[in-house]
Amino acid sequence: MDRRGDEPRGLSSHDRAVSAALAASFQEGWQDTDLKVPRTSGADYAARRRAAVSDRFPGERIVIPSGGFKIRSNDFDYPFRPHTAFVHLTAEQAADAIPDSVLVFEPTGQGHTVLLFTRGRSPRDGGPNGAEFYSDRRHGEFWIGRRRTLAETADALGLEVAPRDTLERALAGDTPTRVLRGEDALVDSLVPENTRDETELRTFLSELRLVKDEWEIAQLRAAVGFTVAGFHDVARELPRATALARGERWIEGTFNRAARLEGYGLGFETIAAAGAHACALHWMRNDGPVREGDALLLDAGVEADSFYTGDVSRTIPVSGRFTDVQRRVYDLVFAAQSAGIAAVRPGARFGDFHEAAMRVIAEGLDSWGLRPSADSATTPAADRYRRYTLCGSGHMLGLDCHDCASARTENYLGGVLEPGHVLTVEPGLYFQPDDLTIPEELRGIGMRIEDDFVVTADGVECLSSGLPRHPDEVEAWTTALRSA
Repeated sequence: MDRRGDEPRGLSSHDRAVSAALAASFQEGWQDTDLKVPRTSGADYAARRRAAVSDRFPGERIVIPSGGFKIRSNDFDYPFRPHTAFVHLTAEQAADAIPDSVLVFEPTGQGHTVLLFTRGRSPRDGGPNGAEFYSDRRHGEFWIGRRRTLAETADALGLEVAPRDTLERALAGDTPTRVLRGEDALVDSLVPENTRDETELRTFLSELRLVKDEWEIAQLRAAVGFTVAGFHDVARELPRATALARGERWIEGTFNRAARLEGYGLGFETIAAAGAHACALHWMRNDGPVREGDALLLDAGVEADSFYTGDVSRTIPVSGRFTDVQRRVYDLVFAAQSAGIAAVRPGARFGDFHEAAMRVIAEGLDSWGLRPSADSATTPAADRYRRYTLCGSGHMLGLDCHDCASARTENYLGGVLEPGHVLTVEPGLYFQPDDLTIPEELRGIGMRIEDDFVVTADGVECLSSGLPRHPDEVEAWTTALRSA
C-alpha cells in the first residue's frame, strides 16, 4: 500500500527553479472558468445506499476513504481508481474522481449528516496553496488537468462538501467510529484502531452491493456491451496476430484500445492466452505467439466510466475451425455451461449453477476414462476431477470483477439468487501440458466459456448474448470476421 498518496509532488531535480517574478506572474491574468455541473445520473441511487449505511450504524461515525495515488515508478503514479465502496456510495465518475477524498457519516439524533472531504480546484489567488496549479506534479492543474471546484463536486454528487484539509478537525472527539482502513494513511492515524468491529463495516458495504438497482444494471449492461464489441474487434485481428512473434500482445492491445475508447479502461488485466498458455487460469503475460491451429482463450472486461465492469471469456479457434480434439473439449465445456445457465433463476441457491456445471464436467471426464487415482469423478463427494477444472464456475459481478468479495459466505456462496443479482457462469477445462494422467493429445488445451447474467423476476437475462457461444456459431463468427 502506498502511504504517500496524499503528498504533493513538486519540482524534480531536472526541473528549473521558478523565479519570484515568474511566480508572481502566475497569480494574475486568469479568466473565471467555473462551470455549472449537472448531477451525475447515479447520484440519487447513491443517496439511497448512504441511507442504508446510516440505518445500519446508528449513533456511529462511519468513515469511507476513496484512497489515493499509488506509485508505479519514482514520480509516476498508476491511474487513480477509488475504492469500490466509496464509488458505490457517491456514484463518482471515472474521469472526475479526486484522490484522497473521504466520505464521513456524522451521527445526529435523526440519523447522519454525510460530508465529503475532498480537494477543490487548484487555487490561483496567491494563498497558501497558490503555487499548486503550476508546480505540483501530482495535484496541479497544469500537470493533470482541471479538477472540479468544491461547489461543482457538491452539485455533481448531491453531497455537502468540505476541503480535505479540514478532515482532521472533523474526525476529532470521542464519537464511536468505524473506518474502512488501509486506504488512507491520514485517516488511519487519526482514528484509533479497535474502537469498533471494522470488519463488520467492510462486510456490510460488500453485501450492500449484492443486489443491484436498476441504475447499476444499466451500467453493467453498457459495460458488457462494450466488452462484446471488443471481442468482435479481436476476432477481426486474428490474422494480424498470427504474423507476430508476440501475437498475444496484439490481441491484448486490440481489446485494450476498445476499452479505452468506449469506457474508462479495463475492469482487470486482459487474459490473451493462446495454445498451452490457456492452461494458466490468469495468464496475463501475453507474450507468446498466436498460431494457426491454436485455440485462443480471451478473458476480458471493459470498465465503464461509472466503474462497473464486464467479464466475458471465449475460446476462439484461431484458424476459424477447432481441431477434432479441441472441439471435443469445447463441446464438454459448452454442455457444462449450458447446464449451469439453466440452473440460474430466482429462488435457486447460488451454488446450484456450479454444481450443475461440474456434474456435466465430471460425467464427461468419466466417459473419457479420466479418473485420477482410478476413482470415478461422479462418486459421492469425489472431487478429483478438479485437477482439470480447478476453480469455481462463476462469481458476482459489479463495480469489481469479483464483486462483493467481503460478503459472508452464507450470504454469497450459500445465498439464494434474487432479482438484481448479477453474476458470471464460466466453467472451464485446463489440461496442463505436463500432466501424465491424460492422453498426450489433450495436453496443453485450455477452454473456458464465460457469460454475464442478471437475475430477473421470472428468470435470467444474458447480458453478453451479442457473442456466439455454440461451437458451430463460434466457428462461423471467427471465419466471417477473419475474412472481413
